[in-house]
Amino acid sequence: MIFLCYAKCTTCQKAKKWLDANHISYEVRPIKEENPDAEELKEWQKRSGLPLKKFFNTSGLLYKSMQLKDRLPEMTEEEQYALLATDGMLVKRPMLIGDDFVLVGFKEAQWEETLRK
Repeated sequence: MIFLCYAKCTTCQKAKKWLDANHISYEVRPIKEENPDAEELKEWQKRSGLPLKKFFNTSGLLYKSMQLKDRLPEMTEEEQYALLATDGMLVKRPMLIGDDFVLVGFKEAQWEETLRK
């Protein structure tokens, strides 16, 4: 599994502690240094079953400074994927990518349910 995270993000730190406490192995991928590209994002979004908007870090400073709340509805999906691929700080985190699932954001109950199967 790939664990996309930002080291300074407290939610990412909680998720990492949870993974470690539950003895779940993963490969860390720092989202700021190794931003996902548009193709990865398309694949993960499809696998997650979530709307594309859920892949945006809507509480992030960059999202707010770019006024994306107002701009996203006017953008095509292709433009949104391309934008997400420009900067890891735009991407919602943490993200856990497995062979048959993608978890976006850390909701302990959801992670527990998915990873205990």
